[in-house]
Amino acid sequence: MQPVLYAHPFSSYCQKVLTALYENGTAFEYRVLDHNDPQTLADFERRWPIKRFPILVDGDQQVMEATILIEYLDRHYPGPVTLIPADPDKAIEVRMLDRFFDNYISTPQQRIVFNAIRPESDRDPYGDKEARDMLERAYAWLDRHMEGRIWASGDTFTLADCGAAPFLFYADWTHAIDPAFAHVHAYRKRLLARPSFARAVDEGRPFRAYFPLGAPDRD
Repeated sequence: MQPVLYAHPFSSYCQKVLTALYENGTAFEYRVLDHNDPQTLADFERRWPIKRFPILVDGDQQVMEATILIEYLDRHYPGPVTLIPADPDKAIEVRMLDRFFDNYISTPQQRIVFNAIRPESDRDPYGDKEARDMLERAYAWLDRHMEGRIWASGDTFTLADCGAAPFLFYADWTHAIDPAFAHVHAYRKRLLARPSFARAVDEGRPFRAYFPLGAPDRD
């Protein structure tokens, strides 16, 4: 029996898990969450009333939260790419970087997007500025961190890169990465060229018109 993924191809957190699945060629059943398929939506909401995706169902086991899904896949469906290093200290670094990309790239990026979706009268300029300031600080830290590195944790593609890929992808659309951060731009370019993430990006292309800030004519 294959694991079942409930996800949407334009979601950054879903792309994070899809990248991990594609990286190792893991067989799975993809149930796309679409308003044109109310039965799948209802099944998803019954399974996870919080209604945040993706979730993974594997027999009697249900797993939530993208990072944990990748941890689960790495343990129960291992492939040629080990996304969580066996070395405990290296694994700590990878998990720390995963938290960095989740908390300091994705969270402020989504805060800006959600603010843009609101009616103009309900928007929060102060919160928007806070989020943009956080992204600037995160870009600056990451630029120093990536000097001399290929992937987030060195020479090996890991869980941290699965998150970095979609989060930097959308962050640059939302709050452009300064050209001065050359190491971040080079890293983002390598992520986009990675076949596993490139596949996830291509699957999300039909939905770009829904990006509330206007998807740029690139990437």
